[in-house]
Amino acid sequence: MFDLQSFIKAVGYVGVFSIVFIESGLLFGFFLPGDSLLFTAGFLASQGYLDITVLAFGCFLAAVLGDSAGYLIGHKLGRKLFTKEDSLFFHKDHLVRAEEFYKKNGGKAIILARFMPFIRTFAPIVAGIGSMKYSQFLFYNIFGGVLWAIGVTYAGYFLGSTIPDVDKYLLPIIGLIILASVAPPFYHAFKTKEQRQQFIAAIRSFRKKK
Repeated sequence: MFDLQSFIKAVGYVGVFSIVFIESGLLFGFFLPGDSLLFTAGFLASQGYLDITVLAFGCFLAAVLGDSAGYLIGHKLGRKLFTKEDSLFFHKDHLVRAEEFYKKNGGKAIILARFMPFIRTFAPIVAGIGSMKYSQFLFYNIFGGVLWAIGVTYAGYFLGSTIPDVDKYLLPIIGLIILASVAPPFYHAFKTKEQRQQFIAAIRSFRKKK
């Protein structure tokens, strides 16, 4: 497993803030470890490696600015993104899923998407493509930034401050955070019988090609 603790110690505040910014709204940031990064950084703050106030505020600011950058990308490029070919740093399926999620949940999708990998990166882009006014978007953006960037960071900080030798259990905890993060998208993808059948058909087709 990638050693987040060593990585955060190496990159410091600038590295953490940069990753939060990129993962929050830039097209190529969907694969970055947002939730586990915030939690681990909060834990390291409880151990004295980082200042929790600077860390939490910086992560919040980076998250809000990252979402705003995503909104601007969607607003400027618009529907052209849906005709863009898949590449190493862009997958159209993530954009389509984010659009469907946005249509179902409206403005609150900006808040809910904060806790969903892939959707988190593309939701602000979809908001920019759509008709949401920036003032309305900014409200949900700030509210979601508080819950996610500050909330998850402080969760790691308080856990590290209150439980003795919690570092022994850090990897399982991060594993649970990752599992909880990816569970909603998987549920959404397989919740209907038709979607499950499509997935099975795709697997069978892949095996035949092999």
